[in-house]
Amino acid sequence: MTKPLYQTILLDLKDEILSGKLEVDEQLPTEKELSDRYQVSRITSKRALNELEQAGLIYRVRGKGSFVKNKQVKQPILHTTKNKKVLFLLPFLNDLSVGNFTEGLLPTLQEVQIEVSMATLDVFSQRTTEELINEYDGIIYYAEKTDRFLDVLVELSLKNFPIIVLDKKLFEFNFPTILSDNVNGGLLATQQLIDEGHQNIAYLFGSLAHPQSVRNRYVGYLRALKQAGLLFHTSPDDEQATPNDLIAYITEHQITGIICENDLVAIEAMRILKLHDYNVPDDLSIIGFDNIQAAQLVDPPLTTIAQDFTRIGALAGKTLISWLATGQMPQDVNVPVRLINRQSTKERIEK
Repeated sequence: MTKPLYQTILLDLKDEILSGKLEVDEQLPTEKELSDRYQVSRITSKRALNELEQAGLIYRVRGKGSFVKNKQVKQPILHTTKNKKVLFLLPFLNDLSVGNFTEGLLPTLQEVQIEVSMATLDVFSQRTTEELINEYDGIIYYAEKTDRFLDVLVELSLKNFPIIVLDKKLFEFNFPTILSDNVNGGLLATQQLIDEGHQNIAYLFGSLAHPQSVRNRYVGYLRALKQAGLLFHTSPDDEQATPNDLIAYITEHQITGIICENDLVAIEAMRILKLHDYNVPDDLSIIGFDNIQAAQLVDPPLTTIAQDFTRIGALAGKTLISWLATGQMPQDVNVPVRLINRQSTKERIEK
C-alpha cells in the first residue's frame, strides 16, 4: 500500500518542526510552494497543512501564511504513574508465533501502578484517535498491518502520543522501538551449520512476503555465507524456497542444512521431510527462530535462535515509564539473541 502524498508532506514538515529546523514563528512554505516541491495538487498540500494545524504544530494567519506554533513544554510527571492506563496491542491475543512479552511487561508496569489492557490490532479501526488518547496514557504496539493503520499512526504521532513499537522499526515515524537483533540471529544460526560442516545451506521462507524481521535474518544468513566463502545461497524471490516445494528444492540444490525464517516454518518443514522419509538431523539439519514453546516439544527438539521476549517486554515497559515520567521520547533498544542448541542439527559427515 502506497503512503498518501499528503502524509509524506505532513511527516516531512513535522520532522522539521520537532527537530528545530523550522523555528517557532518561522513561516512554512505556502500551499503552492509545497505543491511545486512535491509535484502534487494544491488540495494535497492544503490537507497536510490543515492536519498540522489540527495537531497544534502550526498556526495560520489570513493573507500571510502558516507559521510554527510555540510548542508547549510537557511538564514531567515525575513518577506519578498511579492510575495511568496503557494499551498493549497484539495481532492475536493467543498467537503461538508471537512471543510471551507479558512476563516482562506486566510486572514492570504493575510495579509503578500502571494498569495494562490487552487487545488486538482491531482497536485501531474500532476506536477514534481521540477515544484512544482520552482513555489511555500510552500504547505498546506489536507492529503488524501497519499499512492498514497509517492514518491512525500519523495522527497519534502528530499529537506526540507515547507509542512504543515492538518487533520492527517503523521508519515513517519516530516511535521508539524495542526489537531483537535479527541480523545477528541469522548469522548465528548459519554459522552453527557452517561449523558443523554444511556447505549447501538454504534459507527457507514461510511465503514470498518478507517482513522486516525476516529480511534482517536473511541478511545475517548472507553475511555468514560470504564470510565463510560459500557460494550457494537462497534467493529471496525463489518460489521453491518455501515448505510447499521443499522436497524439490533440497533435491535440486543438494541441501544439507536449512535456516528457517521462524520456528513454525521449521516445524512444518520437519513434518514434510518426515512424510518423505527424510531423517532430521541425519539427512538434513534444521534451525528455527523464536524459540516458541513448541520448538522443544517436536521430535527431534528444534535448534533455534531465542529472542528474549521477557526482556523485550520489560524494556518496553521501562521505556514507556521513562517517557511518561519525563515527557522525553526515549531511544530505540536492540536486544541480543542467542542460539539454543537442541537435536535438529548434527555435524555433517561426507559420505
